[in-house]
Parts: sequence; C-alpha cells; structure tokens
Amino acid sequence: MANGLRFPEGPAFDGQNRLWAVELKGGALLRMNDGVVERIAVGGAPNGLAFWDDQAWFCDADQRSIRRLNEDGICETIVDAVDGVAPDRPNDLAFDAAGNLVFTCPGNSRTEPTGSVWCRRPDGSLRAIAQGMYFPNGLAFSADGKTLVIAETYRHRLWRGVWNAETTQWIGATPWAEVGGPIGPDGMAFCETGALFVALYGLGAVAVVEGDTPLIRRIAVDGQCPTNLAFDPAGTLGLVITEADQGRLLQYRTDVRGAPLFRTKPTSQPGG
Repeated sequence: MANGLRFPEGPAFDGQNRLWAVELKGGALLRMNDGVVERIAVGGAPNGLAFWDDQAWFCDADQRSIRRLNEDGICETIVDAVDGVAPDRPNDLAFDAAGNLVFTCPGNSRTEPTGSVWCRRPDGSLRAIAQGMYFPNGLAFSADGKTLVIAETYRHRLWRGVWNAETTQWIGATPWAEVGGPIGPDGMAFCETGALFVALYGLGAVAVVEGDTPLIRRIAVDGQCPTNLAFDPAGTLGLVITEADQGRLLQYRTDVRGAPLFRTKPTSQPGG
C-alpha cells in the first residue's frame, strides 16, 4: 500500500475508517488519503497509535511521553511523568471501553526485567498495572474488554489476564503463549472470532493465536520485521501490517473482521 516509510508502526483507523500509522524514525503521523500518504510532522519518535473521540493518541519514545493530536491539528503532551519521572520510552497503547488508556514502557529492558505497564484513567490519574517485565510491547483488549493481552517481546511470549476497567487492575495475568523469536511479538489485534493476530518482529510473520491451550499458526509477511497490525473496520482492506525492514505498509486480504474497537465512551440511553 505504501513504500519508503521510515520505520512504520502503529496502524490504526479513525472514526471515519481512515487509515493512519506513524513513522518512528521520521517523526510523523501518517494518514492515507485515496492511496496517497499524507505526513503530519510531530517530531520525536512516535510509536503506538490509538483513537479516542476522534483524536489521535500516540506514544513518543524519544520525548518519553504520551501525546495527542486534536481535531484542530494541534499536538499536545498528555502524560510526561509517571511516579515523578518521565515514562520510560513508551511503546504502545490501547483504550478500554471506559476510556482508560493502558500503555507499555519497555525502556531498555531487553536483558533486565525493568519494563512496566501503566494505566491513565479519564481523570488523568496514573497507576502501574505491571512491573518487572522484559520489554513489554504490543497490547490489545478483547472484544468485550474483559481480557488484556500484552507482549513480552524479549521473552517471546504473550501474557493474558482479566481486565477490571473500574479498578484498573490486570488480574491473574500469566504467560499464555510462546510465539517464537528471534526477537519476539510486537503489535497485535483481536479478530471478531476471538483469535489474536500478532506481528512477529524479526521472523517475517504474523502469528494467529487462539484457545486457552493456544493453537498457533503463522502467516508469512513480505519483509522480516512486521511491527504492528490493524483490521479495517469497514472490511475493505482486510488486515493492514506495518513492516519496518523495507519500510512498507502491507495489506493482507482476508474476510476476517477485527474485534470492535473502543474509540469513544458509549452514550447512556434514556431509561438505563
């Protein structure tokens, strides 16, 4: 779908089903318009990308912050400190249905378990939901929002636990699936049937993981370094994959739809 990108990451669809991504080494957000890539310069090293109320929220590993591009095209910093220090190279992020924002902070935890995962509540308060991990990376909520999966890249595995949106706790999280190396799992997305699609960075493949005793199969990718992926909510593009080695935005044609995305808090209906 696109070539010559500088380490593309974080594909995501906005409320109008327009495709976005980021250029980690280009300091830009990318937006597709009629097949043409539009670059929005934001500086830093943007990584994961998610939409809430039609605003683009993204991690910035270089500026060590969570930032947001609002409807007016103005970029603002939302989180610049956790426990009094700057977030440790935030990597990826996802919203739950209540508007809680969960984001991973791997820092330099490739060889030491110093990575952490944080939650920002809608009121702006922050709490750690996991610590002591080897490079926490991609993450995804299940369609009902009750399960949260997080990649521990340099242990080649996925952790799965129950998510309590009210208390913002990740309960009973345990290793769920070993997905292989040489580096490990990166970004991910659930499909409508409950299977999890996971980019395997360095392995040139996407893993499809499903079941409590997980069955894992692989889809080959054109390029060794898929970084992340997203399903087109409209079903037109299938699965969109960012690949860093060749700087490409790839399309995998499939009839499988993605799980519904949490992009805005549901409006209460009269009577309940």
